[in-house]
Amino acid sequence: MNNEDDLRLAFDTADLAAALALAHFEAGVSATLKADGSPVTEADRAVERLLRESLSAAHPDDAFLGEELGRLGESERVWILDPIDGTGFFSRGDPNWRIHIALEVRGVVELAVVTSPALGRRWWATRGGGSFESSWPNGEGGARRLTVSTTSVVADAVVDALDDESRGRLPSSASRASASPLPLVELVRGEIDAFLAERYYTWDHAPWILLVEEAGGCFTDPTGGRASDQGGGLYSNALLHSQLLASLDYPRNR
Repeated sequence: MNNEDDLRLAFDTADLAAALALAHFEAGVSATLKADGSPVTEADRAVERLLRESLSAAHPDDAFLGEELGRLGESERVWILDPIDGTGFFSRGDPNWRIHIALEVRGVVELAVVTSPALGRRWWATRGGGSFESSWPNGEGGARRLTVSTTSVVADAVVDALDDESRGRLPSSASRASASPLPLVELVRGEIDAFLAERYYTWDHAPWILLVEEAGGCFTDPTGGRASDQGGGLYSNALLHSQLLASLDYPRNR
């Protein structure tokens, strides 16, 4: 199977998951806390089960790694799933939640599909094929290609981070972006220049690393690599990346 076939499968699967998630969202759900303190709802588990069933029906030999149901199977092809990214938003009736699907092949993420059903938006990327945004549902025909900003001077940059401590490690000469529930969307649109996200898990970062890179940007994890399983890292446009890394205690990209 090539990227085009896998991307169509990911779109179709995300559409099914989005319909189920929206039904739960509109009905309203309550969240409980998992052992790590993060929230979970019945919708998270139901959506992940649907994602796995749909993808497995098409590729029964593929493996899965998901936030709610863990790892299943061994294969050079691994679907990385976050059934509802932003469960806190979801349980509060805030539309800023997303469904993450990424496909890793031989250790490299080859495609990413992020769907935001309640906002009616979708973002996707394929390795070597670019990053795109469209309306959802049925918006791929009107997709626009995404490109990061061309800001090249830190003093002209607009940056942000997950928390105040992280913001304090970014250059003080750069401007701070206004608070946003979707900072990485703003980055791939070229609306901000960098975002430092030193938290969360593979399923949170895998799709966004590919989306940012295919939009012309860069990502570096705290080890100096580009892995999604190192607790996040620095996302930025390519022109500022090395300058921003200099303000952090990261090795340069290996």
